[in-house]
Amino acid sequence: MAAYAELHCLSNFSFLRGASHPGELVERAAGLGYTALALTDECSVAGVVRAHVAAKTAGLKLIVGAEIRLDDGPKIVLLATDRTGYGQLCRLITRGRRAAPKAAIA
Repeated sequence: MAAYAELHCLSNFSFLRGASHPGELVERAAGLGYTALALTDECSVAGVVRAHVAAKTAGLKLIVGAEIRLDDGPKIVLLATDRTGYGQLCRLITRGRRAAPKAAIA
């Protein structure tokens, strides 16, 4: 079987879009033989800690990311390749949430 990594996966932290807990997603990905899983919730990294714990137990590489909706364009998926990238992603999410009206945060 060829190596496979899912690079866009939503958990139940993406309200009304994802249904499974981050740990469940990691366990299922490991069970299917994936080499990695990118948790890319909508404008959030809230499920990453739970996914990280499950990934360590399952021996699966976890990639941290987020799905970002642009005001004037499509949704894009951003993946952090290292600790610096993770920090930049978190700063971007924080800036976006601070700039958005409270009712508009999805």
